[in-house]
Amino acid sequence: MPEKPEVVTVARSLEKRLIGLSFTECKVYWNNIIEGIDVKEFEKRVLNQTIKKITTRGKWILISMEKDTLLIHLRMEGKFFFREPNIPKEKHEHVIFTLSNGLSFRFHDVRKFGKMHLISNEQLYQTEPLNLLGYEYNDSNLTGNYLKNAFKMKQLPIKSVLLDQRIIAGIGNIYDDEILFLSKISPFRSAKSITLKECDLIIVNTKLVLDKAIEKGGTTIKSFTSEEGVHGLFQNELQVHGKLNDVCPICGNKIKKVFIGGRGTYYCSSCQK
Repeated sequence: MPEKPEVVTVARSLEKRLIGLSFTECKVYWNNIIEGIDVKEFEKRVLNQTIKKITTRGKWILISMEKDTLLIHLRMEGKFFFREPNIPKEKHEHVIFTLSNGLSFRFHDVRKFGKMHLISNEQLYQTEPLNLLGYEYNDSNLTGNYLKNAFKMKQLPIKSVLLDQRIIAGIGNIYDDEILFLSKISPFRSAKSITLKECDLIIVNTKLVLDKAIEKGGTTIKSFTSEEGVHGLFQNELQVHGKLNDVCPICGNKIKKVFIGGRGTYYCSSCQK
């Protein structure tokens, strides 16, 4: 699933092509993608509003228009294609917008897990899903004391708790592994056992990892790509994730893989005692 760096990469890619345009037509072919609004109302209300900016919040892409904001979550395999309007719809293109420049802007999702909301700009941050999210990784309010307080009642492994979007928005499985490795924290430890010093370290390494991943355009793993022909390079920087039986870059022991909370977890049992 795309995480914060991948979502930022997609948003930047879309920004180059959508700012100043509007949707003149919208057709939804898989109704379950649309949430919080009737599909027919969505198809009408999204039209004829100039796109002002494209940003992100957690793993959500925000396409801000004059009155409303279109929120898009890519989930496992969502991606966008720009097509000439005469090109026939493909099987996995589930929402198709016509742009004011005549191009067809298509949301492609093999697994159909992607989600879209259309929320008024006035209610955007007071309404689900955005009002449920924790701080961004680079928010000045994300402090060691904040994390320590968020962790203090949580018996679950720190691996699982770092994935909780209500605490820090945007961290997913790949970067979770990398952050814990750099912090020399075992993914098995309960969140409530994490010290204030370790909380500070998690924040430092979260910024380090995500900033570097954004700089590299995200991590291209399996089916993720920010747009056709554009691939991230951060997979070349990964130290533990996906490195089963590879040598740890710090101590030389082999990287291990386990499942914690149903998520594949890569770590070094020597460095992360």
